[in-house]
Amino acid sequence: MVTVTGEAQSLAGSMAQAARIIAGVAAGRSLSAELERAADQGDSSRASLLDLTHGTLRRYGRVQALSRILSKRGGTDPVVEALLWCAFYVLDSGRHAAYTVVDQAVRACAMVGQHPAKGFVNGVLRTLLRNRAAIEADLAPDPEAHWQHPRWWISAVQRGHPDAWQEVLEAGNTHPPMCLRVNIRRISTQDYELRLQSEGIAARRLDSRALLLVKPVPVSRLPGFAQGEVSVQDAGAQRAATYLELAAGHRVLDACAAPGGKSGHMLEMEDIALTALDADATRCSLIERNLARLGFAARVQVADCTRLEKWWDDRPFDRILADVPCSASGVVRRHPDIKWLRRARDLDAFAARQSAILNALWSALAAGGKLLYVTCSVFPEENDAVVESFAARMPDALRLPLPQGAASTLLPGPEHDGFYFALLAKRN
Repeated sequence: MVTVTGEAQSLAGSMAQAARIIAGVAAGRSLSAELERAADQGDSSRASLLDLTHGTLRRYGRVQALSRILSKRGGTDPVVEALLWCAFYVLDSGRHAAYTVVDQAVRACAMVGQHPAKGFVNGVLRTLLRNRAAIEADLAPDPEAHWQHPRWWISAVQRGHPDAWQEVLEAGNTHPPMCLRVNIRRISTQDYELRLQSEGIAARRLDSRALLLVKPVPVSRLPGFAQGEVSVQDAGAQRAATYLELAAGHRVLDACAAPGGKSGHMLEMEDIALTALDADATRCSLIERNLARLGFAARVQVADCTRLEKWWDDRPFDRILADVPCSASGVVRRHPDIKWLRRARDLDAFAARQSAILNALWSALAAGGKLLYVTCSVFPEENDAVVESFAARMPDALRLPLPQGAASTLLPGPEHDGFYFALLAKRN
């Protein structure tokens, strides 16, 4: 009798769970929603699930190209197809012996209710292992297989960033950095860095508040997190609050505020009167919880920021942060399902929504006030194109240089994600 180790049983179970989640994403559902569903059903080993789902989905082009080459039969069950994608990722990772991966993928077929697919999955994976060199040669000319992004996405990045498109695409396939924002109202950055060292957590200071962890850790390991001493926030995202040049007493609007990271940062910086909006009630509760953890209060309201008559009291704001909905192409390594869910036509829809938000919020900005337009997108269609069109049709809009001469476009890299910033002033 063959004895199956606990590790192997765990791998088969994790692959089965991951396959169901990935199949859901391939069908058009978000990864976060599928992971929440799995948690509700009591699926175990979240760390393993995150690795398998994120790792497989980051390999958008490669796993699909391998499947096309190796799978000759049509009408494969979507979960079996996703199981193969997952197995391709595990083989590429090199963390398990190849025979173990094949064995556990076959076992996982029964776990997803596809017992008859065992022979098919076994044959596909063994064919890959026998003919890997030839198959890799077949993949080489395929840009989607090489760059791990949809073809339209590759073309859009090439157009928008002709001198850096390879770096942008490569960054989208990496693990994201983990950066902390120290609440200097509670503790100095230097003292918090020492607390991390005492906990065996290595970090590097990026600026007066930002600490980049050498290796990501669970939030539960961060000392003082529950007490509001520190927050997890990308170093690029931390620039937004500083670019607004806040002053005590300012009336400030965070128009698309959830989950509240930038709201918290602004309140840490100055004593302001903050209004935070989000159209989703559940996401508004996240804002409230995050601010409560930090010890701050703000007016948090469920509202569509473009429907001013529903939430605005006609008192103009000194500062407005418009962190608008976008393709999220600059944070795709954190949300790898984006590569599967977005379509080229979505960019026009996002741009139209972004323009509508700018038009509405401009009415709520005081004369002499400043509005910061922010996206986490690397596509110019959502960035310069939107801002330049808005400034051209608004005679009282003046585009200002960012503080310290910072560039508007921040491409993703080892220290931060990709963002775009444009600072607009309303003439008196």
